[in-house]
Amino acid sequence: MILFNLLETQLTRVHRYYLSSFQEMIKKAAIYCHPLANHLMDPEVQKESREDDDDRTVVAEIMRRCFVPAFVTTVPWEAFHFAGHEIRINEATDCYGAVVWPSALVLCYFLETNVKQYNMADKNVIEIGAGTGLVSIVASLLGAHVTATDLPEVLGNLQYNISRNTRMKAKHLPQVRELSWGVALDKNFPRASTNFDYILAADVVYAHPFLEELLITFDHLCKETTVILWVMKFRLEKENKFVDRFEQLFDLEEISSFPSLNIKLYKAMKKNLKNACYPQRRTWKAKAISGRLLL
Repeated sequence: MILFNLLETQLTRVHRYYLSSFQEMIKKAAIYCHPLANHLMDPEVQKESREDDDDRTVVAEIMRRCFVPAFVTTVPWEAFHFAGHEIRINEATDCYGAVVWPSALVLCYFLETNVKQYNMADKNVIEIGAGTGLVSIVASLLGAHVTATDLPEVLGNLQYNISRNTRMKAKHLPQVRELSWGVALDKNFPRASTNFDYILAADVVYAHPFLEELLITFDHLCKETTVILWVMKFRLEKENKFVDRFEQLFDLEEISSFPSLNIKLYKAMKKNLKNACYPQRRTWKAKAISGRLLL
């Protein structure tokens, strides 16, 4: 009798153990069968999650290159660490072109971390819409022959920043020149003597009325072998339309994307258009100059 009771007790324990294990298996199965669990386990979702983590990591690294002064000054300025140098940039809050925008930091970081594939050393480089000059300074410190361009009202601060940060540091002395998009391009930058290896542009597309002139300027400065490195922050539908127009003239490749900043980095080269297409390009340019087209 005692033996029987012991056996019954043992069987009860075994039964409870397996029942508990079975219930736990059912619970786990229910969890894994839940639509949210299936979504999270989807390889594409996991890939997106990894990409989001990578994005946040790279953006954090980029932002660490910037620091602001610990004391108040009469002239607003920021400092940046790129190309092995501390770069001090004077800014102004009353002008778009006198502020360092995140797109410029992204392009500087890209130039610094991709020197093997995009070697700036001894290359002829022009930056359009140079603003404070940070991108031009970094390209110059990396060894490029740099021409930094912008509107007349920005050139004073641009020249100061570039001179301050490249004097006795850069291999080639950078130039600062006026460039109003679409204006007197043949006179100021004649095709016969204009030969740039790279065109750099950061945040030149936004809510301004000169997008057609910008496209004309890209087309004028770009030879068949010129590489455009262009960083763009997407804000409005107008930017998407500009990209569509841009792709009519250039082969466009997205190199990097930073979703947390809503920024994309592009590489572009002029399309290999046949002679039959050239009249179409001339017609397009004539229309854009005679009457600004709406994007």
